[in-house]
Amino acid sequence: MLKKRSFSLSGHRTSVALEIEFWEIIDRQAKQAHTSLAAFVADIDRNRGQRPLASALRLSALAAAKSAP
Repeated sequence: MLKKRSFSLSGHRTSVALEIEFWEIIDRQAKQAHTSLAAFVADIDRNRGQRPLASALRLSALAAAKSAP
């Protein structure tokens, strides 16, 4: 099941739909980085290159899951 969240990135509103499991990891990443979810997503958005934002978020979550003990 997908969960949609909306953000304001670079002055425009956008929404991203990801599986709940990915959002749980991304929420944890933001907390570990001591930043808000919106700021964490904005940072990924700035550094994603041509990759779609949803893909960049999934890859970030995957990397975090792989590196978790």
